[in-house]
Amino acid sequence: MPYDIIGDIHGCYEELLELLKVLGYEQKNGTFIHPDGRNLAFVGDAADRGPESLAVWQFLFNMEDAKKLFYCPGNHCNKFYRYLKGSNVQITHGLETTVAEFKQLTKSKQEKFRKRFIAFYEKLPFYNRLDNEKLIIAHAGIREDMIGQPIQKNIITFVLYGDISGEKHPDGRPVRKDWAKAYHGDALIVYGHTPVKEPRKKNATINIDTGCVFGGKLTALRYPEMETVSVPSKQPYIAEKFHDYGDD
Repeated sequence: MPYDIIGDIHGCYEELLELLKVLGYEQKNGTFIHPDGRNLAFVGDAADRGPESLAVWQFLFNMEDAKKLFYCPGNHCNKFYRYLKGSNVQITHGLETTVAEFKQLTKSKQEKFRKRFIAFYEKLPFYNRLDNEKLIIAHAGIREDMIGQPIQKNIITFVLYGDISGEKHPDGRPVRKDWAKAYHGDALIVYGHTPVKEPRKKNATINIDTGCVFGGKLTALRYPEMETVSVPSKQPYIAEKFHDYGDD
């Protein structure tokens, strides 16, 4: 089954629609269909920071209703879920943009959206295993020894946040180890979470978060062809948000 796997959208709804058009998808009955039977998949972090997070969520709800959704949550999805459940989360690091959109809804629409999002999130797999487990999609990646194991806290933390130790850079960003460098599994792992200027291939992994919300581009990986397709961002460019692994 062929897939078009889309990187971190972060509320960039216009760029998403442009990318779908370039990929050949057509809107039909509220969702998007490819004439060649291709399927859309996503690495998570659909919302926060960008201008139209609720529109992206509605797009994904429609995909779910059409039984055509392959989505795994990212750390921003998890934080918004916890916010809607009433947990005491800090409304920072982009969540404030989604919350502002949410609060513009009428009270009845807020409650309808809240219930829908919670039900949506609670059905999501923490990572997707597709194509007879030859393709793994996980928001921040996953170690080989974690694939197929019972879901525990350490796996949830890894797929949402990456290989973190608790240390932080001077600007407050968490230090993330380069787990892909040590990955030697056979399954292809497609992930995002860490913005890079160009899709980053390392062993049998590829990072397709090309920083659309930071002025980069929105990228899709066509699988099994292994071709990347991108559209430029409409957002202001912020160079310091892009990670340089230094060995590529």
